[in-house]
Amino acid sequence: MKLILPLMLTATVALGQTDNPFFSAYNTPYGVPPFDKIKTAHFTPAFEEGMKQESAAIQALVRRRDTPTFENTILALEHSGDLLDRVSTVFFNLNSANTNDELQGIARSLAPKLSKHRDDIQLNPLLFQRVKAVYDRRKELKLTTEQQTLLEKVYRNFVRSGAALPAEKQDRLRQINQESSLLTLQYGQNLLAENNAYTLVVDKKEDLSGLPASLVAAAAEDAAKRNLTGKWVFTLQNPSVMPFLQYADNRTLREKLFKAYIERANHNDKTDNKELLKKIVALRAERARLLGYENHAVYVLQESMAQTPAKVNELLNQLWSATVPVTKREAADLQAMMDKEGKSQKLEGWDWRYYAEKLRKEKYNLDEEELRPYFSLENVKQGIFTLCARLYGLKFVPKPEIPVYHPEAMAYEVTEENGKHIGIMYMDFFPRASKRGGAWMTSYRKQEIRDGKEIAPVVSIVCNFSKPSGNQPALLNLDETRTFFHEFGHALHGLLSHVTYGSLSGTSVPRDFVELPSQIMENWATEPEVMKLYAKHYQTGEVIPEALVDKMKKSSLFNQGFLTTEYLAASLLDMDYHTLSPEKAPSDVAAFEQESMSRIGLIPQIPPRYRSTYFQHIFSGGYSAGYYSYIWSAVLDADAFEVFKQKGLFDKKSAESFRKNVLERGGTDEPMKLYRRFRGAEPDIEPLLRRRGLTQKL
Repeated sequence: MKLILPLMLTATVALGQTDNPFFSAYNTPYGVPPFDKIKTAHFTPAFEEGMKQESAAIQALVRRRDTPTFENTILALEHSGDLLDRVSTVFFNLNSANTNDELQGIARSLAPKLSKHRDDIQLNPLLFQRVKAVYDRRKELKLTTEQQTLLEKVYRNFVRSGAALPAEKQDRLRQINQESSLLTLQYGQNLLAENNAYTLVVDKKEDLSGLPASLVAAAAEDAAKRNLTGKWVFTLQNPSVMPFLQYADNRTLREKLFKAYIERANHNDKTDNKELLKKIVALRAERARLLGYENHAVYVLQESMAQTPAKVNELLNQLWSATVPVTKREAADLQAMMDKEGKSQKLEGWDWRYYAEKLRKEKYNLDEEELRPYFSLENVKQGIFTLCARLYGLKFVPKPEIPVYHPEAMAYEVTEENGKHIGIMYMDFFPRASKRGGAWMTSYRKQEIRDGKEIAPVVSIVCNFSKPSGNQPALLNLDETRTFFHEFGHALHGLLSHVTYGSLSGTSVPRDFVELPSQIMENWATEPEVMKLYAKHYQTGEVIPEALVDKMKKSSLFNQGFLTTEYLAASLLDMDYHTLSPEKAPSDVAAFEQESMSRIGLIPQIPPRYRSTYFQHIFSGGYSAGYYSYIWSAVLDADAFEVFKQKGLFDKKSAESFRKNVLERGGTDEPMKLYRRFRGAEPDIEPLLRRRGLTQKL
C-alpha cells in the first residue's frame, strides 16, 4: 500500500457519503485522521469507493496511447490509490490497536475483496506492458537514483506478483492469495482471543509469595474490574505473565501459567491455529513454486540484504554454535541452585526465569525490581526526548487538541530545533483487550514530496507496558525500557524520512535493514551517561545510584545464553517452515516443531520464543522467512554503535551522518550502500559477539 494523503478527492461523491470523513479532506490539525468523527459504519463504503477509484485510475492509465514514461506510468501508478490507502491505513491500525468484533468482522469480509483488487492491478497485462516498457528503457531515461529505485521496485513487484505468468497459473495464484489473506487474518484474531480468554485467579494470599508489590496491586485492580473482589488476576499479557514467572515462589502456579502461555491457540478448539498455519505454509510454498522459486524463503529473501536462505542459516548456525555451550552452563548453574536449596526436582521451563532471578541476586546482588522506581514511563519518555534533542536537535510538543483513536493514546508534534514542523507522533502504552500483544511502530501517513509540496509523516508507537497501579505511576522494567527506545528508533526512521516517493519512505526498506534504526537506539538506554538524564527515582528525583548502574553493567551478560537461544530457536523454526516444498508441508505441527528443535539441540527447558501456534510475526505479521532479521540487524547496530562509543555518545557529527545516510534515505538505495556511507565499511560481527559474551565460544 502506498501513501495516505489528506487531499480533496476529485471523483464524484455518491449520495449518502457526505458524512463519511474519508471522502473529504481531513479538517484536523496537521491533517491527521479525524478519529473523533470516524465510525465503524464508515469503513466499508470507503473501502468500496477506494477500490472503485483506484480501478478507474488504472483503467485510465492502460487506455493511454502515448509512449510510457516514468511520469505518465510509474508516477501515475504511485499516486493511483489515495483514498484506498487512507482508509486502509486507519482501519488496519485500529484493527491492531483498538479492535472490536465489528472491526474484525469487516476485516474478514474485506480480506478476499482486497486480495482480488490487488491481484486485478498486479496481474493486469496491459498495465504490466506499460511498466515493462519503461523498465526496458531505464538506462536511456536519465533517471535519478531514487527514480531508478522506484522503477525497479515497481517492476519487480509486478513480476514477483505473477504478472509474467500464463493465465492458468495466474488463476491459481489469485486463489492462493485470497485464501492466504483470510487464513493469516484468522490466525491473528485467534491469538488475540486466546490472550484475552485466559486468567489465573489467585484467592489465597500465601500464593502471592515472592511477587513484587506492584504486580500484586495490579493483579488486585484487574480482579476488581472483573468483579472478583478480594482476589488477584494474572493474565497472558507480558507485564503480568513474565514477572509472575520471574518471582512467584509457588511452583505449581508458575507451571500452570507457563503452560497456558506456551500452549496458546493449541487446544483443538475454535481458536486453535494448527490447521490454519499448515494451510498457510502449504499455500506459501505453492505460490513460491508457481512464481519459479524453490521455496517461500528463497522468494522472500530475494528482496532482503541476506538474499538467500543459505546466508541466513550461516549466520544463525554460527551464533547457535557459540550460544549452546553458554546456555548449557546456565542450565547447570540453575540446577545447582535448585539442588542447593534441597529441591529434589529437575529444572523445567517454568523454573528458568525464577531461578535465574535468584542467581542474579546471588551473583550480582541485583534484583531487577530495584530498577523499576528509576524507570517511570514519564521519565523514560523525557529521557528519550532529551537524547533525540542532543543527537538530532528534535523537539516533542504535546498536542492535546489532536484527535486520538483511544483515550490512552497521546499525540505530539515533532519539530526541528528551529521549530520547523517534522511530523506528528502518537504514543499508546498499555495493554487492553482491544489491542494485540507486543510492541510496534506504524504510520498513518508517510512522508513524501508531491507536486513540490512536502507531506509530513504521521507515525505511532503502540506498546503493552506495565500499567500505573494504585498511587504509583507506570514503572517499567529494564526490558520495557529497552523496548520503548527500540520502537522510538522505528518512529525516527519514519519521522526523519526525506524522500520524494511515499513507496520508498521511512521504514519502506528490507526487513533485515528496518531493525537497524530501532536496535541502535536500544544501545543508548543503558549507557550510564544517558541514564543520568532519565533514570531518576519517581518519588525522590534521585538519579540512579552508580552502585546500581555498576551492578547492571556487571550483570549485562547474565542469562544471555537463554535470551539468545530462545530467539535463535524461533528464527530457525521460521526458516524450517519456509524452506519447505509444497509436497513437504507439515501434516503434524507439534511433530514438525519438535523435530526442528531436536535437530538443533534445543534444551527442553527453553521453548522457542514463539512456538508455532502463536508465532504471529511469521504467520500474521509480515515477517515470514524474516524473523532472523532482528539478529541480522543486531550485527549492524552493534557495529554502528561503535562509532558513538569511539567518538562520543552525543557526537553531533556522527548523529548527523546516521540521519543523512540512513534515517532520511528510506528505501531509496541499496541498504548496504546506505550503511557503508555512514560507517565507511561493511559491518563486522565481532561487536555483537562481544556484547553477548560469545566471542570465546567460536
